[in-house]
Amino acid sequence: MMIDTLVVDPVYGAIVGAIDKKAEPVAEQKAGLEDIVATSSAICYLDGDRGVLAYCGHDIHDLAEYATFEEVCYLLWHRRLPTRAELGDLQSQLAAARPLPEAIIRLMRQMPAVDGMDALRTLTSALAHYDREAAETSPAAQYRKAVRLTAQVSTLVATWGRLQAGAGPIDPDPVLGHAANFLYMLTGNRPGATAVRAFDVALILHADHELNASTFAARVSAATLTDMYSAVVGAIGALKGPLHGGANADVMRLLLELGENATSDRVESAIRAKLARKEKIPGFGHRVYHTEDPRATHLRQMSKELGIKAGQPSWFQMSQQIEAMVKAEKKLNPNVDFYSASTYYTLGIPIDLYTPIFAVSRMSGWTAHVLEQYANNRLIRPRADYIGPAYPQRWIPVAQR
Repeated sequence: MMIDTLVVDPVYGAIVGAIDKKAEPVAEQKAGLEDIVATSSAICYLDGDRGVLAYCGHDIHDLAEYATFEEVCYLLWHRRLPTRAELGDLQSQLAAARPLPEAIIRLMRQMPAVDGMDALRTLTSALAHYDREAAETSPAAQYRKAVRLTAQVSTLVATWGRLQAGAGPIDPDPVLGHAANFLYMLTGNRPGATAVRAFDVALILHADHELNASTFAARVSAATLTDMYSAVVGAIGALKGPLHGGANADVMRLLLELGENATSDRVESAIRAKLARKEKIPGFGHRVYHTEDPRATHLRQMSKELGIKAGQPSWFQMSQQIEAMVKAEKKLNPNVDFYSASTYYTLGIPIDLYTPIFAVSRMSGWTAHVLEQYANNRLIRPRADYIGPAYPQRWIPVAQR
């Protein structure tokens, strides 16, 4: 492709240009837009060669060690860490927003026993009908919607899990933080400090990841100036696809297939058989990272600690053995999904909720990107490299075809 005029787009900072009409068509495009820069953003920094993930300049390892999920939400929405007073205000806003409208609870009870992501897509859309600011477009109203969505989607997922287990919904406790509230509303038990911290870190690790499929879907929707609820429902739809979400559920199903008391020989035999059949082992490899996914580093340790505390160390031990085999045979590193599977399982979380929990965390990142898109918007309208029949085609009457 020849470009005869270079222009820097004021919104995206990307070089665009007038295409020379005499130029040859693009011979090859990278499938899936791999490594194509689609926008500029101040939210998330990735370096796949060095295994770096940072939110607004803050390394994920520092955030996982020192931050709370609420601090990370503030960071993503404001591009800086909160003061103590600002954090207290946000915690109060989240607490006030967590209760669900009674009509949403009734809708949950009326729905069939669908997949957790199907339920989340429908229920998140329904939330818009009970938000008086759903159509408001001022920056302040958009921010309040980001807070409400982050708070209420957590309650949605926990309550859906309760109802599917045959139990009644539990109201959120305004004294508890985001991670503790989710576990409390889901299980009915006040979680211990170890469980709360583990889940808090899991939420932090999943909060954002640059232009992954669901975030890009949210930004494309937001660029049309649709409302925030519609934008994040688009993101949920993208996350539902098995090439984006669901790998940690598949990992746990694999572990359960092997059995909690599986011997090392049983694990090795089963995994080698799968590799020989060229079956994909879930939870390995990543489009961006060429080294270890930095999120997996923390989840590996959490899986080990929680497994020991819960008296279920075998899930971690099997995972560790599978990791060693896949790295040796396929040269692939575990991604964020691999060790989150056993982490969630030892926390007592049903497998059907694993992908919805991704949305519980990622709602903070999705809304941050939607806010950023609204603030400096331009309709996202890429072009396609046409490879169909040559133009012009001769019209053939239907009787002669």
